[in-house]
Amino acid sequence: MTDSAIIDPATTNVPVSLTDRAAKQIGKILEGEDEGTVLRVSVQGGGCSGFQYGFTLDDTKTDDDLVLEKNGVKVLIDSVSVEYLAGSEIDYVDDLIGSAFKINNPNATASCGCGTSFSI
Repeated sequence: MTDSAIIDPATTNVPVSLTDRAAKQIGKILEGEDEGTVLRVSVQGGGCSGFQYGFTLDDTKTDDDLVLEKNGVKVLIDSVSVEYLAGSEIDYVDDLIGSAFKINNPNATASCGCGTSFSI
């Protein structure tokens, strides 16, 4: 038995969004990278709550990737990860405990203290 949940973004009609703060930080990160490099956001099994978010730099778009564009930066999300991120907001926070990308995911029923893993 597998522990999974399927959320169909086509039926929920709620896209993944990117805040201005996140777009600005992504732009800073990509300044020193080769042209065509973008941020890829993914959801993988693991983490202390069951799933974890992944952030990598990528220069290859696949046919089934969701492409988010804001303020001149692009973010790619694979079709499987989109199912878990439907309705989410990708933000960037800079506070006393550090700075990091944060995903505000309405599908998550629990998350760990560091905010990098979640369960549905």
